Amino acid sequence: MSMLSDIEIAQSATLIPIDVLANTLGFSAREYEPYGRDKAKVSLASGKNPAGKLVLVTATSGTPAGSGKTTVSVALAQGLKYLGESAALALREPSLGPCFGMKGGAAGGGYAQLLPMEAINLHFTGDFHAITSANNLIAAMLDNVRHHAQTDLETVFWRRVLDVNDRSLRHMVTGLGGPAHGIPADTGFDITAASEIMAVLCLAEDEADLRRRLDDLLLGLRSDGTPFYARELGITGALMALLLDAFKPNLVQSLEGNAAFVHGGPFANIAHGCNSVRATRAALSCADWAITEAGFGADLGAEKFFNIKCRQSALAPAVTVLVTSLKALKWHGGVDLAACSQANPAALTAGLPNLHRHLANLAGFGQRVVVALNRFAGDSEDEMAMVAQACRAAGTAGFAVCDGFAKGGEGAVDLARAVMAAGQEKVPAVRFSYPADATLSEKLDALSRQLYGGAGVTLSPEAEDDLARLQAWGLDRLPVCVAKTPYSFSHDPALRGAPEGFVLPVARLLPNTGAGFVVALAGKVLRMPGLPRSPQAYHIDVEDGRICGLA
Repeated sequence: MSMLSDIEIAQSATLIPIDVLANTLGFSAREYEPYGRDKAKVSLASGKNPAGKLVLVTATSGTPAGSGKTTVSVALAQGLKYLGESAALALREPSLGPCFGMKGGAAGGGYAQLLPMEAINLHFTGDFHAITSANNLIAAMLDNVRHHAQTDLETVFWRRVLDVNDRSLRHMVTGLGGPAHGIPADTGFDITAASEIMAVLCLAEDEADLRRRLDDLLLGLRSDGTPFYARELGITGALMALLLDAFKPNLVQSLEGNAAFVHGGPFANIAHGCNSVRATRAALSCADWAITEAGFGADLGAEKFFNIKCRQSALAPAVTVLVTSLKALKWHGGVDLAACSQANPAALTAGLPNLHRHLANLAGFGQRVVVALNRFAGDSEDEMAMVAQACRAAGTAGFAVCDGFAKGGEGAVDLARAVMAAGQEKVPAVRFSYPADATLSEKLDALSRQLYGGAGVTLSPEAEDDLARLQAWGLDRLPVCVAKTPYSFSHDPALRGAPEGFVLPVARLLPNTGAGFVVALAGKVLRMPGLPRSPQAYHIDVEDGRICGLA
């Protein structure tokens, strides 16, 4: 195995010039705008036919070290290409928060990466900055109309965002210093990945749909308790201008030359966790196989992919790939993270129920599932055989060890073949977790019992008040987007494996009317992360004009 770091591998690669890649994909000069030599914005003609087969990549429950979904996604696309198949990627954009925080970048790893790796992980084409600016323009304009007494807006729901991990911004009072400086308000910041603007950009089908969704943003309450929407603020045109370029999917490539549409970046633990519908359709329009990904475990990202993204867009995967690893299963079997690399069949056995519950859940969505075991150096052959046997016993559509990190597409050939075999059958219809017309309480109860293994839901007094308002406004039939820990099926990160019988405590129910769902904050989840004791920012630098230490 190569001892080169991720960034050294990326910087030593030879990129296909972006105009050559775009032309190879069949894009006309009017359908893409180069952003330098290695990336482009794409505006596909309305007649493009999204005829490819969609493959969703998800994972067993998360660990503090991540699951390797992006690496496996990139490896799978490269593996299909290695076999002569046409395969493109549709993935989320990384956030600067984790990049400088605990998990590092999110462009894959080893020999299964996206290029240009540094740009994708840092400023890229400025989409996150545009979303941040649009979000904060709304906040500034709300404060301005209140300052000038141009509205009877009494309660403001809308919060500011930044693309950082900064716990000090979670709760604050703005407008201090007297009347000249505004009206004091209890508020705070979320991370940009949790902004409703991010969700709106990812779910909108076209510019008209984007405008409608921006108009429908619920910003606060008037003095009589009636809702105040963004259309009443009169700045939808300005928001459209800020988001015009950001709304166009970004075209880049994998290490082995696959097209990759990287666009939108909502986190799955605090938002809906899926890349943009437009990027997914772009990948489907230019390849026989389109590989997409939903964040964190299948109880978070995949659940929202099916119940929110598929319901709104009518997209449906031909195959779902469930990524797991010996490390992840042993961690969910009760082993400390530092010891997960050691052989421990007992811990692996104890962690297998997590895999089985995810398999059962995905079957409940009507999916054909191929399990990808993400291989790490030093993994035990005997333990890998244990996982393979467990998958065979569960009746999965396929199982393969993925060695894409070390070997690129060649290391994912077995996975690619398993996906191709499973994908030859008719695309299965998505089965949703709840009827569209179910109440919010019924939807939350269905997720708790059917997906998480829980015994129902309790609402805090604040959530009860939220629910009463939503009922009064006729918004209590929207889909629900649960924000909870990624480390457990439950709300408690200490409950690893496949816990049962817990009651999911919901602290708040926040209407995201532009996105078309209600965010349910469960447990102690926060929408502005903090930094760990030793952030990744300590390791990133520039030497001789080149970025180093990014991983």
